[in-house]
Amino acid sequence: MADASLWTALADPHRRAIVALLLERPRPVGEIVEACGLSQPSTSKHLKVLREAGLVQVRQDAQRRVYALDPVPIAELDAWLAPYRRLWNTSLDRLGRRLDETSVDPEEPTTKD
Repeated sequence: MADASLWTALADPHRRAIVALLLERPRPVGEIVEACGLSQPSTSKHLKVLREAGLVQVRQDAQRRVYALDPVPIAELDAWLAPYRRLWNTSLDRLGRRLDETSVDPEEPTTKD
């Protein structure tokens, strides 16, 4: 199972927004602050949680800190979710078949009692 700190880190909507931003490309803290509309101290706290959970990596670029996603924990989450995804896909396939069986052909005239 995926580490509990990953789930805890991703439980917060601001941190999920940061992860979504970093999915596009690595970003310096200033860009993350601007994009999320949070204060710099608040953004730094969220980044610290993400870093401690192993979801992001940071590198120094002169005076800037640039954050990037670490794909390893994301792959672990994906592997943990795979059986549940199969369960949903199976259920959705059954629903699709049932809807196909019960759907009304728009070309057929309907009868009223």
